Amino acid sequence: MKPDSLKNRIIPVLTILIAIVAIWYVAAYFMNAPFQRDLDRRADVTSTTMEFIGKTMVQPKPILPAPHQVVSNVFENTFLRSVTSNRSLVYHAWVTLSSTVLGFTMGTLTGILIAVGIVHLKALDRSLMPWIIASQTVPILAVAPMVIVVLGAVNITGLLPKALISTYLSFFPVAVGMVKGLRSPEIIQLDLMRTYYASGAQTFWKLRVPASIPFLFTSMKVAIAASLVGAIVGELPTGAVAGIGSKLLAAAYYSQTIDIWAALIAGSVLAALLVTIVGIIAKIVDRSMGGRPA
Repeated sequence: MKPDSLKNRIIPVLTILIAIVAIWYVAAYFMNAPFQRDLDRRADVTSTTMEFIGKTMVQPKPILPAPHQVVSNVFENTFLRSVTSNRSLVYHAWVTLSSTVLGFTMGTLTGILIAVGIVHLKALDRSLMPWIIASQTVPILAVAPMVIVVLGAVNITGLLPKALISTYLSFFPVAVGMVKGLRSPEIIQLDLMRTYYASGAQTFWKLRVPASIPFLFTSMKVAIAASLVGAIVGELPTGAVAGIGSKLLAAAYYSQTIDIWAALIAGSVLAALLVTIVGIIAKIVDRSMGGRPA
């Protein structure tokens, strides 16, 4: 690894990470201290300062678990359990991932189709775009139960309702990004295509589409993360027994705060992996189109 990469990328990230962990430990102490004082008072125990701090870091149901408690839970439920166990984070992540990928695929295709229509038809630009923007002002927590109830009334349950909620969140950034990308060619470039007597289809495929690719993948990075959030939210009103959303719901029901944070970490790691995969695909496509590394 180049020294510049170590200095410019890894050290700043590690610095922020250490700062977050330090703040987390301090917050855990202050959040858990009142309950620990109450426990000590009831047990008529007098602890030294270090003993008291240690106790706030090992509570079984803390208000805010310490980082090492969350890391231990994630490690145990990821590497020490069978992937088919309903306590395995890998199992729950896989269930959520399936609806995320399906919803993201449908959302991306929907967003692209809407963008193409908006760019080529002024009627759609004036009539559809305001409704698309307005649709994103409705909270997903209000939309998800309606989707589940309506589809459940026609006996559609399981993967598809959760995927549709993911689609609802993911199509918007793709549509907006693609509209901007398809309109990114300058007038002089469009005039040049006209001088070549290029047809509308040729202008679209040879000029507008290549120009829109960077915008598409940038919006897809946002869309895949939004799609994951939609899948997790979609698992909450369905009463699902598997998935990160169901894990969060069950942990909240039994006040297992460590499990809640472990599930959140699992969701964050999954989102980071998905965004990274989209980024890698973007680089591959960019190089195949003749792009040069920055």
